[in-house]
Amino acid sequence: MSDENPLQPPWLNAPPVDPYPFEESHDLRVGPKLHPTLDALLPYIGLWRGRGKGGFPTIEDFDYAQEIRISHDGRPFLHYESRAWILDEQSRPVRPAGREVGWWRPVVVDGRATDELEALLTTPTGVMELHLGKRTGTQVEFATDAVVRTATAKEVTGGHRLFGIVEGALLYAQEMAAMGHPLSPHLSARLVRVGG
Repeated sequence: MSDENPLQPPWLNAPPVDPYPFEESHDLRVGPKLHPTLDALLPYIGLWRGRGKGGFPTIEDFDYAQEIRISHDGRPFLHYESRAWILDEQSRPVRPAGREVGWWRPVVVDGRATDELEALLTTPTGVMELHLGKRTGTQVEFATDAVVRTATAKEVTGGHRLFGIVEGALLYAQEMAAMGHPLSPHLSARLVRVGG
């Protein structure tokens, strides 16, 4: 019988560890080498910033600014992070708006990426979405396969997103089904590359 107390695991009193040692980058000139299964998604990697228009049947239309960072750490997925803020009529920031984090992953068969994609996206308001999609050239289209919500989240039941690289800019349009309404236009924006 061991003298070790199972309530005192050996790591409990271990010394502190150094900061996370692996680099993640949205700039292909620095950091880890891009995983070969991500080659077709390379145009998306970067730091993007721009403005858009939002609305939904249950809310008034609004103008917003947004920053999207799409990065990688050498493994076969992209990290996606978006944060937006509401703008007034003079394009001044009013308040923080939507945030999302998630991952885009190409479907790999026999070690090679297909044109099919999977995306997992999570918001701080309690909504998690699994999207399935397809890449066609520099266009990516996603539709929800499943939506999971916390008990206090608004009733989101589906979504559709279209991304594209057009003349060097990141354009997208998002539809949402929520609050008893079918898929309806929700967000659209044009972002320019500011990093990467």
